[in-house]
Amino acid sequence: IENGHVTETIVYVRETRLTTLVAHIFIGASVLMIPYPLNLIPIPVLYGLFVFLAVTSLGELQIWERFVLIFTEQSLYPPFHYVRKVPQKIIHCFTLLQMMQLTALCLVSFGNSAYLKMLFPFIIVSLIPIREWVLPKIISKRHLLALDGDH
Repeated sequence: IENGHVTETIVYVRETRLTTLVAHIFIGASVLMIPYPLNLIPIPVLYGLFVFLAVTSLGELQIWERFVLIFTEQSLYPPFHYVRKVPQKIIHCFTLLQMMQLTALCLVSFGNSAYLKMLFPFIIVSLIPIREWVLPKIISKRHLLALDGDH
């Protein structure tokens, strides 16, 4: 007790990497299950697992946070760093531009044509000049830095 306040001091931390080691052993052992046991798992179960993993990881993505802001009243915005530095119109414009890029990427990657799927690497590479040269002409560099800079 110092100055009337109770404080806790951590004296010792024992770190173990046993859990990580066991997880990696199981991942390695799954290679042994390739021929037969994995065929017993129904494909819809795997699709459900992947959808679950995708949906649970959405909350950690800034693009998802900004997409939700489109449908949120401005007075209810959470205190993200870019909300305080960038006007609402610019945030929504940047989000919609990124959504259009994501849509183009999904159309190419999920298309039925093999020739269309061959464009995937070119679409990925074309995102670099779009970010470096096209977006700064639409949105100021200061706002771009606040929206997608390293924080």
